[in-house]
Amino acid sequence: MGIFEYAMQMEKDGEAYYRELAAKSGDVGLATILGMLADDEVKHYRALQEMQRAAGAEMAGTKVLADAKNVFAQMRGQTFDLDVSQIELYRKAQEIERRSQEFYAKRAKEVSNPAHEKLFLRIAEEEERHYFLLDHVIEFVSRPQTWIEDAEFTHLDEY
Repeated sequence: MGIFEYAMQMEKDGEAYYRELAAKSGDVGLATILGMLADDEVKHYRALQEMQRAAGAEMAGTKVLADAKNVFAQMRGQTFDLDVSQIELYRKAQEIERRSQEFYAKRAKEVSNPAHEKLFLRIAEEEERHYFLLDHVIEFVSRPQTWIEDAEFTHLDEY
């Protein structure tokens, strides 16, 4: 399996995982964010597919962080009835994003075509943004648990 086939399969797997998480979420806001992440994986897949067909494919930019911020704002004040296993699924997704980011950053150094390098670096940046977003999802849904554990006088975050 070549680099493009491997990367495209990685993106397909990521999309499927996010869609599965969205279906299990039980919360419209979280399902929306997970759907946006899945849609970004589809964009990555298409850019890689195009790159495989022709040199120098460009990838459309993503608005996932800005859009997710709006969803978080709408969800503010909500509490979530999630078990630990649900949060572990988000952590697994975060780990997948970290590995994907490392994969694309490494591949960018290995290719000789500058257009391919540019696209791999761009996807690596987006995977890093996905990791960051998932970090916020995990914090957001687990706050009731950690707030009780960390309820010191210095813990004055707004909910």
